[in-house]
Amino acid sequence: MSTAAALTELQKDIQKKKLPSLLDRKFEKVAGCDNEEGDFSVMQWNVLAQGLSGGDNNFVLCPREALSWENRQLRILEEIYRTSPSILCMQEVDCFSFLKNKLSSLGYEGEWVQKPSSPCMEMENNMGPDGCALFYRKDKFQLLQAKHVNLKKNGRETNQSGLVCKLKFQDNDHLIYVAVIHLKAKSGYEELRHQQGKYLLEYLAKESGPEPIIVCGDFNASTKEPVYKDFSDSELGLKSVYKESSADQKEPKYTTWKIRAGPDGGNTESCKTIDYIWIRGNLKLTSVLSIPKDEAIGPNRLPSYQYPSDHFALACKLLFT
Repeated sequence: MSTAAALTELQKDIQKKKLPSLLDRKFEKVAGCDNEEGDFSVMQWNVLAQGLSGGDNNFVLCPREALSWENRQLRILEEIYRTSPSILCMQEVDCFSFLKNKLSSLGYEGEWVQKPSSPCMEMENNMGPDGCALFYRKDKFQLLQAKHVNLKKNGRETNQSGLVCKLKFQDNDHLIYVAVIHLKAKSGYEELRHQQGKYLLEYLAKESGPEPIIVCGDFNASTKEPVYKDFSDSELGLKSVYKESSADQKEPKYTTWKIRAGPDGGNTESCKTIDYIWIRGNLKLTSVLSIPKDEAIGPNRLPSYQYPSDHFALACKLLFT
């Protein structure tokens, strides 16, 4: 079945449930490009582990039914199907078997690495541990190597791991390295994120040689943190695709926007940019997936009936030059 046909069938199920439309998004052409098409597309998404949708991550203004797996699985698939990426990179995946089953029928193959100690396992009725996943279209790519990489600090293992995959294009000899990472969350861990990022950059420099690189991740870090500066100034020559595509050379205003229960009984709102797609090498950026406007998201923010995660998926189209 084609992705378009799968999307049509899926939307029939969504309509039966009388769910509102998924937040509208579209690919926007990068200035100076003749068109918005590319040889392949990349999608980055912290999908929100089902096991983390409650508990300490209680999204107080989101209806509980919107957070049910029965509804969220439809919306997750809808966002993937309508974006139809050639390469899909994801964090907080505690539903890998489910995704692999659904995506394999559309021509995808996937890899997954478990978080060493997943907080999902502490939740009642959890779906298993979460981790990072990478899916790729088999008609586009051949997997040559997949490595599970612990993001170490000063030589010591941490509770964050990622995937580094070496892919070969099916119709030529081009190679590409794709890394999927999820850095340590929460304030107070800026130096740990800094060290984890440095370790990954050093690892990629040794592993990839001169080949093109794509790094997709939830960095849990704003543009003001050292880890962002390290990636921006790295000798690898990495460029953030959303920054590169913007007229003002800035990252989006937000990639996550949520309201949670605060420790004092009030609500705490968090609106920031912490998710990125970085590229280096002979890859030309042609378009990026738009981020919904403030007014479209609504006052209750993410997640919602209209979007299944507290992070927006990022996506871009690339040409191999």
